[in-house]
Amino acid sequence: MAQIIGGITTSHIPAIGNAISKELFDDPYWVPFFEGYPPVRDWLADSKPDVAIVIYNDHGLNFFLDKLPTFAVGAAPEYHNADEGWGLATLDPYPGDPELSWHVIESLVADEFDITSCQEMKVDHGFTVPMSLFWPNRKEVGIKTIPVCINTVQHPLPSPSRCYRLGQAIGRAIESYDKDLKVVVLGTGGLSHQLDGERAGFINKEFDLMCMEKIVSDPEALTGYSIHDIVRLAGAQGTELILWLAMRGALTGTVSKLHGNYHIPISNTASGLLLLENAA
Repeated sequence: MAQIIGGITTSHIPAIGNAISKELFDDPYWVPFFEGYPPVRDWLADSKPDVAIVIYNDHGLNFFLDKLPTFAVGAAPEYHNADEGWGLATLDPYPGDPELSWHVIESLVADEFDITSCQEMKVDHGFTVPMSLFWPNRKEVGIKTIPVCINTVQHPLPSPSRCYRLGQAIGRAIESYDKDLKVVVLGTGGLSHQLDGERAGFINKEFDLMCMEKIVSDPEALTGYSIHDIVRLAGAQGTELILWLAMRGALTGTVSKLHGNYHIPISNTASGLLLLENAA
């Protein structure tokens, strides 16, 4: 049977992708950020997951305001990146696992989640930046991917509680898959940040650190917040916390924190990193 071996959270802002392409790993501005990632890469190298489920939000590359599903799951043989601006280089396609994708989609629909299934899907920096951070040698490793896209752009957004329950349904789907695979789940985005309006540049360190603690020890405590609560406490784009909650919901075993890092400011975005191990 398939096994979820862990979950990882990280920011995904375009500036990180540019810093990676320019190899700014020793730049004083970036050192406190990049120094958090070697322990995660070491764990991945030791654990050797077969598939990464990447829970992220699209920023207009694949979906736009005219057609924006609440939940979408990729079911393609590979996922293409494309020019989205920001000065980001276009990256090579990411291999998919259509058989596992369809199993997840069918299981989610049976669990009464309405899913948009995508047999073609372009993935933007919300997906590609975490993959570059965790698998700089992804072609050698051969990691397969399943994108799970959640709307954080056009209101109404799904509630934190709904996203946590989606993650739980993903966890059940993976563990009911009859092939021996090791799966890691990524929750990307956040933490507190606001990119526009009167509160542009808003960061709430106290709230961020509380969320990082609760994600590990008591994720259901965060499901009591509304989307409006999160906007007030973490900024308009801080709603990406729901992507972390979906990841955490997928971890069905005994969860322990192996590593964490928190750094501000990264282009006016508070960046949180967590490595969670999921023991059966």
